[in-house]
Amino acid sequence: MNITLFSPAKLNLFFRVLYKREDGFHEIASLYQAISLGDTLTVSLAEEDRLTCNHPLVPCDSSNLIIKALETYRRETGYPFKVHVHLDKKVPMQAGLGGGSGNAATAMWAFNALSPKPVPEELLSEWAGSFSSDAPFFFSQGTAYCRGRGERIENIGKMPDTRLWIAKPQEGLSTPLVYRHCRPSELLQRDPDQHLGDLMGGKPLYFNDLEVPAFSLMPGLAGLKRKLLELGFSHATMTGSGTAFFCLGPCLDPQIPGVDFYPASFVSRSNGNWYEFPSV
Repeated sequence: MNITLFSPAKLNLFFRVLYKREDGFHEIASLYQAISLGDTLTVSLAEEDRLTCNHPLVPCDSSNLIIKALETYRRETGYPFKVHVHLDKKVPMQAGLGGGSGNAATAMWAFNALSPKPVPEELLSEWAGSFSSDAPFFFSQGTAYCRGRGERIENIGKMPDTRLWIAKPQEGLSTPLVYRHCRPSELLQRDPDQHLGDLMGGKPLYFNDLEVPAFSLMPGLAGLKRKLLELGFSHATMTGSGTAFFCLGPCLDPQIPGVDFYPASFVSRSNGNWYEFPSV
């Protein structure tokens, strides 16, 4: 039996870094949004575990979050199954788009569908949080306000249909490196929940506190943001720890040398169903 699923990427429509916690992680407040840019996962029961991928730079060993999802699901359920997972990768790497976390969440959904005793979605989300800060989001309905490391999730309801562009320069950034250069102490007095109220009230509020450390590590990102706005976009904001930007506004055919552009739109899902493949 094969299961083929769409594995969406995500955006952080706003991203506030509040403080560094005693456990070494950073407390965040962010509005996450699933998008139509994504990968394809095919999962089938097999004689032995195997992960394959069309992209030569994607690791297919235990460092891949899909394998961590498999190990976690097997440990928590006691279901002694073996699987072959094939990943058709389209989401750019080191982009801040949560591609690997989305793959892990999608794989866990597939494992649950193959199980003779599937567990509730809430458990899948909880288990996913044990190995990824972003993976639990994908068990939301597609738009969620996330706190903690990102694992405390509040569904917000479907956002208006929005088309946008993802701009990804060739260079990538390490998420731990960006966080190591983040200085959130000056942000402590801000009320993160106010940003949610502003955005949901119709005020276009898009920002990312991680732009400051990312731009200091890679100054060319600040120049890229200026170029994106000069193309005619009304908003160009880095997502996650970068290096991708999501761009909103009237620009039909963006082109910048050395930058890949991906058209995308917001997507959602209903309880009991995974994200559908976007229509072409």
